[in-house]
Amino acid sequence: MQTLATRTKRDYYEVLQVSRTAGDVEIKSAYRKLALQFHPDRNPGDETAEESFKECGEAYAVLSDQQKRAAYDRYGHDAFTNGGGGGGQGGFQQVDLSDLFGEMFGFGDLFGGQGGGRGGRRSRAQRGADIREDLTITFENAAFGVEKEVQVRRREACEECKGTGAAGGKAPSRCKQCEGHGQVRYQQGFFSVARTCPVCQGTGTMIENPCAKCRGQRVLSRTHTLQVKVPPGVEDGTRILYTGHGDAGVDGGPAGDVYVVLHVTEHAFFERDGKDLHCAIPISFTQAALGATVKIPTLEGEATLDIPAGTQTGTSFRVRKKGMPVLNSGGRGDLFVEVKVATPGKLTRQQRELLEQLAGTLGQENQPVKRSLLNKMKDMFN
Repeated sequence: MQTLATRTKRDYYEVLQVSRTAGDVEIKSAYRKLALQFHPDRNPGDETAEESFKECGEAYAVLSDQQKRAAYDRYGHDAFTNGGGGGGQGGFQQVDLSDLFGEMFGFGDLFGGQGGGRGGRRSRAQRGADIREDLTITFENAAFGVEKEVQVRRREACEECKGTGAAGGKAPSRCKQCEGHGQVRYQQGFFSVARTCPVCQGTGTMIENPCAKCRGQRVLSRTHTLQVKVPPGVEDGTRILYTGHGDAGVDGGPAGDVYVVLHVTEHAFFERDGKDLHCAIPISFTQAALGATVKIPTLEGEATLDIPAGTQTGTSFRVRKKGMPVLNSGGRGDLFVEVKVATPGKLTRQQRELLEQLAGTLGQENQPVKRSLLNKMKDMFN
């Protein structure tokens, strides 16, 4: 079978199935599609697909480089042969496509670093995991703020081995399989593929004598007491962040965070609407008719509210600055008080006689229910 070295090379634009005016994005997209189609992992044992895969890689290496593409457009394949019109640039140069292949296949360097050997040493520091804790507080706690203790179960560095995982706190030895790089390489035709070392799981190290306390895990579960300061004005679902109080990091990585999620219980009397509060209070018939000053509850205790004469049931009064504090602000919401006129359930004979006398003196203007009913009847027959 012919190879790239022995057969006549096809035009690079033809290989990638793009026009000579194609832009960088179109060229990259075309190569991704063809590379996925002909990749050896998807076509095991298919030499034709392997050759096509190499051919696409060579074409993309040239057309994705502006300088090489310009030379190719002018001199063709001669631009990359010794003594060619391209000014002696030498033969085809292998280029680094690791970023592109990392996107497509999910692995790292395909062409190797300097020297064509194993990949470079990766950073092994890992950030610790975040932790969520739920805290239930009362309505009053949400209004005025409170300080609570929360028990956080987190992973901390083992004090016996100082987080190394090895007995006596000794440093782990280098993995013999990957020589400490955390990756091993496999040759696949034209390409060299780097994958996570199966022996050390990418850490690059091996623990020959594990710590007896943590059994080589480097961390132990511990309960930590966290002082949670709840500011005034929080709502149900508010999250408070405590940076660095989560699980310990690995190999020098930072610790994770703790998120405390607040759950506010409902109040027996008040209903909250953002920064405002709502409540309803009963008043007597005489208070509504004659007017009165009544006591109303607030978060700070009792206050007074003036009820004007002739107040109807369902009327709402606004009491300024008696609502909820605004979180992280000096502001304060309002309290809205709705009055409900209570009808007497039991009357003495004298009270009944007095009310009957009152009813006889009231005109139609003081009978809103009857007037409303009469108006509806008029609308029906008009």
